[in-house]
Amino acid sequence: MTTYYTYWESPLNPLLLASNGAALVGLYLNTPRHALDVDGNWTREDEALPFGEAKQQMRAYFAGERREFTLPLAPNGTEWQRRVWDALRQIPYGSTETYSGIARRIGSPHACRAIGHANGRNPLSIIVPCHRVVSASGKMVGYSGAIWRKEALLSLEKAALTTPSARGRG
Repeated sequence: MTTYYTYWESPLNPLLLASNGAALVGLYLNTPRHALDVDGNWTREDEALPFGEAKQQMRAYFAGERREFTLPLAPNGTEWQRRVWDALRQIPYGSTETYSGIARRIGSPHACRAIGHANGRNPLSIIVPCHRVVSASGKMVGYSGAIWRKEALLSLEKAALTTPSARGRG
């Protein structure tokens, strides 16, 4: 199977987008150390689906105009990882959740470490908002995209929530 890829210059440096030709399989803030686990060949194809829509939605997100993504997604992961990633998508925009909170949410209250591992293997950064997960003390920890990016994403979301023109947007 071929994996198509392209780059998009975001405010947080270039993003690497990966697609199976129909759905997004990866969105990486830096070189994906685990993206190469995907079987198949990687081919640069800037016009593959859904790259155009993904770039448009990312522009709106960084402008504080989009809180949710409506893209076809097909992340490669185990059933456990997909359960965790689904739970991450339930964290409200501009909010944070702890590893233990995610563990309770999916019915595995003692699986905090496993939650962290699945979080670290999230192939769809920003769209599956692993940046919204913090330690029990509220510290910014465990972000493969670099802590400064995590802080920037959370700051962007909080600022968009407090901007009068952003209130009430979906």
